[in-house]
Amino acid sequence: MEVVAGSTAPAITLYTASKDLAAQVKEYLSASKTSIATLAQEINYSRTTVSRYLAGKYDSDPADIEMRLTDYISAHTGTEVPPPAPGAKAGKKPQFFDSRDAKAIIGVCQSCQEYIGLGIVVGRSGYGKTHTLKEYAKLARVAYIECDDTMACRDLVEAIERALGIPSGYGTIWRRVNGIRDFFSTNKGYLLIIDEADKLVSKYTQKKMEILRAIFDQSDVGLVIAGEPKLEVQIKTYLVRMANRVDFYASLRGLTPSEVEGYLGDFAIEEDALLEMKTRACNVQTGCFRLLSRTLSNVERILQENGENTITAKAIKQASSMMML
Repeated sequence: MEVVAGSTAPAITLYTASKDLAAQVKEYLSASKTSIATLAQEINYSRTTVSRYLAGKYDSDPADIEMRLTDYISAHTGTEVPPPAPGAKAGKKPQFFDSRDAKAIIGVCQSCQEYIGLGIVVGRSGYGKTHTLKEYAKLARVAYIECDDTMACRDLVEAIERALGIPSGYGTIWRRVNGIRDFFSTNKGYLLIIDEADKLVSKYTQKKMEILRAIFDQSDVGLVIAGEPKLEVQIKTYLVRMANRVDFYASLRGLTPSEVEGYLGDFAIEEDALLEMKTRACNVQTGCFRLLSRTLSNVERILQENGENTITAKAIKQASSMMML
């Protein structure tokens, strides 16, 4: 049961003198029997991000999440917990960034896995869809498939078998699909993610998507189908029986200027350079997460070669030249 400040529940005392914030949070969660999911919901972060922070694997600027965690612990224990002292900017690119799009994708995945639902995720190329789905696929009981235009029905079935660790069968597609259904019905709690799914359907054939629908309908498995924005139109136009089964949906919107600042929060950066980075990330026509990430990777390389630690407009221009080669 969660203990709230001002309630009649007994207070939970934290001995914080020599413990870092992550240790204090874990101690509180254990003492109050509060789940990480509940904590994440209250501080408006994803469960995955909070778990990474508590495990010491959070690669982004921790200032915001640490502020929210200290406020949470202070409010629920009645003990003032000071935030960690800010460190020097390390200039390290985050491996995973908890943007609003990432939260939306993870939310769809979590809901589909928990409630055995069908989810659709659509977003323009470069918005970070695949990166986030692969990050979620690192969790237990998640199988991830990335499709391409050359896939036939047999290829799709084999890819699912391989992702699940099922030996590839030699029978008909129907027999092998039954084997996949039996696996999911026996091993509860799985999520199957099909990325680049727009490459599986056209006005000429929907057989591969019908295979996925049949697996979802006849076994206990959550299913997330992701792709370009045209995927939504394809499903509504050619796959009505799948469209009316959709439980969860996310349409990616790209980074906001404030998110770009958060993504670059671990770097010292000049004002005009920050403006250029925001343009690369947020421009309606050409901006995207991928362009921002690639630019930052090249800028990091340039700064390291020059022995510098501040992102400048000049460094960004050099990085652009490298990307055009």
